[in-house]
Amino acid sequence: MHTFFFVRDYEGRYRFFSAEPVKPPEIKRSKLKESWELAKKKLMLLPQRSLRQELAFAQVGRTADPKLTILCSGFSDEEKIDARFRFFLLKRRTRSLAILTGEAVVLPFTGLTMFIPGPNIVFYALALLIITHWQSYRGVRAILKKTLDFEPDPLLAEWEEAVKARAVDRYPDILDRIEKAHRLQGLRKILWN
Repeated sequence: MHTFFFVRDYEGRYRFFSAEPVKPPEIKRSKLKESWELAKKKLMLLPQRSLRQELAFAQVGRTADPKLTILCSGFSDEEKIDARFRFFLLKRRTRSLAILTGEAVVLPFTGLTMFIPGPNIVFYALALLIITHWQSYRGVRAILKKTLDFEPDPLLAEWEEAVKARAVDRYPDILDRIEKAHRLQGLRKILWN
């Protein structure tokens, strides 16, 4: 079973991410394997906040379980957090669709870089971003169809209390404890700077 989180970051914006380690999306290999590998490395240079969220959405899209368990702070009752999460998903779905449209418009122009010697990294990187955003879009649509179960977590509640109180000195300690308790990596890049 996968563990997903829905919690506010240090700016008060909600973030959705998975406990699974960050890895590039699986793509069928083509004859230009080196170009794909280089494009994957470039994709991993995206900000961890965005990348982890997109990959978490894509991961949900591949699960067949009709019920999804999400850890949250538990400050709000389940109906209120469910409404916030669904509104968050609708905004993400709209944003993903806009990004996909923009990438589809730009994609033909990346073909003009084929005259540059060497592999067309610009095209491959954009194609990989399109695949990632498409999988994310499908994942958001899949989440909207699932039964959601929100479980409160005391460490996430402590994090949100510290954020609300702007207790920046407590952030590192709380984030370290959350990482250890849930076996997460790079949580600071998601919830804090």
